[in-house]
Amino acid sequence: MKLIRYGQPGEERPGLIDAEGVWRDLSDHVTDLTGEALSPDALAHLGALETSKLPLVPQGTRLGPPVSDPGKIVCIGLNYADHAAETGRPAPDEPMIFLKATSALSGPNDEIRIPRTSEKTDWEVELAVVIGTHAKYITDAQAMDHIAGFTVMNDVSERAFQNERGGQFTKGKSCDSFAPLGPWLVTKDDITDPQNLRLWTEVDGTMRQDGTTADMVHPVAKTVAYLSQFMALHPGDIIATGTPAGVGAGIRPDPVFLKPGQTVRIGIDGLGEQRCETVPD
Repeated sequence: MKLIRYGQPGEERPGLIDAEGVWRDLSDHVTDLTGEALSPDALAHLGALETSKLPLVPQGTRLGPPVSDPGKIVCIGLNYADHAAETGRPAPDEPMIFLKATSALSGPNDEIRIPRTSEKTDWEVELAVVIGTHAKYITDAQAMDHIAGFTVMNDVSERAFQNERGGQFTKGKSCDSFAPLGPWLVTKDDITDPQNLRLWTEVDGTMRQDGTTADMVHPVAKTVAYLSQFMALHPGDIIATGTPAGVGAGIRPDPVFLKPGQTVRIGIDGLGEQRCETVPD
């Protein structure tokens, strides 16, 4: 099942995409796609609806992030060996964790706003996991039972803020619009193997990243279980699982960074594509 949120920012409504690719409204069945609405029982209820009787969503409507009000966005750094290598660092023995502000969330086709003092805004296509049920001290084998589904996230990063301004990664990761999410949330029953998905980034028509989730250092199940040892994971929480090689900072001999007026497209097999224009903030 593919779940969406549509409408203007702050006014999004829940919906789904039916088997024919038609957008349908779910407002009569769920208030929003957040919290307990992502539980197994709630998703089973939505999946059992007769979609042909659901109201149509007007064509051309904006897509918002497919999850509303997550409690946290947890990101995993250097989780692809080739990406770690392009940064000149070894892949970590344990998942490298940092947080991204929830205020960075935006829709999958919204503008990416380049901060006023930005020098090194970069792209990172990532498989994002959305939690469906409370998880704490779980095992790898239990992890999938706590996942609602998967979506696409661009972990947009300002490298100068991140690496050259002191402190932690947060300020380089959390600028407004630095977490385009979507286009839709695909429930886990529609993803046969989250470790066998192609993911890619294209900037102004040039392919920059082209990898596979099979190359993760710490796979999805291990990552979710690992995080649950340090913090409770709640329904609606988002986990961004890392990016493959090909980020702008890794291009040699001259790194390439985003400027206003560019087009960034990213996608993951089965999870859809984003298309964002860059603009000055």
